[in-house]
Amino acid sequence: MAERSTAAVDVADNSGDKSLTAEADQSTADGVAQNRERDTDIDEAQGNGGHERPGKKASPPELHSGHKLARRYRLEECVTRLDGFSSWRAVDEKLRRAVGVHVLPADHTRARSVLAAARSSALLGDPRFVQVLDAVEENDLVYVVHEWLPDATELTTLLSAGPLEPHDAYQLVSQVASAMAAAHREGLAHLRLNPNAVLRTSTGQWRIRGLAVNAALRGISSDTPQRTDTEAIGALLYAALTQRWPYENDAYGLTGLPKDLGLIAPDQVRAGIHRGLSELAMRALANDGATASRHESPCTTPEELVKAIGEMPRVRPPEPAFTAPPEYQGTSYQQGTYGRPAPRPGAVQPVPAPPPPLQSRTGKALKWAVSALLIAALGLGSWQLADALMDQGGKSTKDSQTQTQDGNDKNEQQPKPAVPIQIRNAQEYVVSGDAQAPGDVGNTYDGNSSTYWRTKRYNAGPKLAPYKPGVGIIYDLGSAKTVSTATIGLRYPGDHTTVHLYATDSLTPSTGIDGMKEIGTATTSGTSLTVKAAKQLKTQFVLLWITDVPSAPSDGYSGAGYKQAITDVKFTG
Repeated sequence: MAERSTAAVDVADNSGDKSLTAEADQSTADGVAQNRERDTDIDEAQGNGGHERPGKKASPPELHSGHKLARRYRLEECVTRLDGFSSWRAVDEKLRRAVGVHVLPADHTRARSVLAAARSSALLGDPRFVQVLDAVEENDLVYVVHEWLPDATELTTLLSAGPLEPHDAYQLVSQVASAMAAAHREGLAHLRLNPNAVLRTSTGQWRIRGLAVNAALRGISSDTPQRTDTEAIGALLYAALTQRWPYENDAYGLTGLPKDLGLIAPDQVRAGIHRGLSELAMRALANDGATASRHESPCTTPEELVKAIGEMPRVRPPEPAFTAPPEYQGTSYQQGTYGRPAPRPGAVQPVPAPPPPLQSRTGKALKWAVSALLIAALGLGSWQLADALMDQGGKSTKDSQTQTQDGNDKNEQQPKPAVPIQIRNAQEYVVSGDAQAPGDVGNTYDGNSSTYWRTKRYNAGPKLAPYKPGVGIIYDLGSAKTVSTATIGLRYPGDHTTVHLYATDSLTPSTGIDGMKEIGTATTSGTSLTVKAAKQLKTQFVLLWITDVPSAPSDGYSGAGYKQAITDVKFTG
């Protein structure tokens, strides 16, 4: 694993999230149980592969509810007290929001490492992690302030109700693996990634808390940090699929596997488990000696796990249940049935016989009169037709043929109806700096307008350059197709969003933007955008490239700034 370097991080991408006092979620719902950090004796030995270093058993500082740190953070409730440190739910009186605070004595053996871990985590500024807001040494105390997410639910709580649906489990492993891959690229490891550390927000996004800090508080280290975190992600996926902990001991409210049985694949624990996700969990857990179901190579780093997820077929959300509309209740009156009793359900209705033909003399005379009139009309029509043909003589039928041909030509020139083009796969396209949210790319074509892929927040705009030439996603259409229109749903309105479509050669293009063929471009200040093809190009891979984003307000994902999110993308040909 690459160690934490002092190289500058992409300032444009992360400047809005690196502040130690960045804005956080401010919901007031009850979140104590959701953010409580539970400790189990077997966590490090069985769940994460880390090793706990013995530390000085310092006495915890004398703190109580109502105590105020830095004349700002008022402690409300102690949620953890362990090994010389305590964790609290608190209130930031300056910004009037709930926060979490870890407190330990300044002379604690691990105080220096906790401060270093908190500051490194804050510099990452990735919104997929619960953000560190402050890290201070003051009055013989060291305290770390972090976001408090009262609207989020721990994975532990979610699994207490049962295993996750396949699509939810897929989103979990995709987002967590992608976030951890980004962290390891910056030299940061979690080492205590467990169901208590993973939260799902009310918008369906997964967030990770305690990056580097939770391990530092407990003195946990690992000789192979990438491998440790990857196996932990595999354990999370295993638990999400089976509602079982993939080791012999019980943990996090989950029952462990039967003793002496070893690690068995999730689809052997429960029936009906998604085969691809079951194999993915085994590949991540292969570091513990297990083998994948079909002998794929094990995933030993979060980056390898992200690649494996990208290669498997995407798991789509379940189709919404169809509810038939109530049967139309028309009037009970029908011709010839008025006053009759309603038939019993299931009774066979007799088919009414047609009235008998007229058999009287008058009826027979009427039939002969009608027949005579029809014969006369046919004879007159035939005579007129013959006379018209004689008048035409030997004239050519060229005019008639021309009219027919013109009619055919006009029919052929009618515009063809638009045909939807199915998206088979997609991948974020990164030209420079960090990726935006590669784990959320699938949200742009899952048929659910409440899910989305986001850009990061930028301090200047709308044009992203010179900080970034642009951000975007490459879509795989399965085979070469002619794209006529792209319809794009956007999350943020404002002045303005500009999108370009390019034809490229693969999900990992061999050329830059300059070497691609542009299909079309469009700009909007609303929440929907239609890009019409200026050229008829046939391609399997289409790059959706954003060069301008609007100014948008703060939300639960990031602070106010220039940013955009894509909810839905549809292509027609």
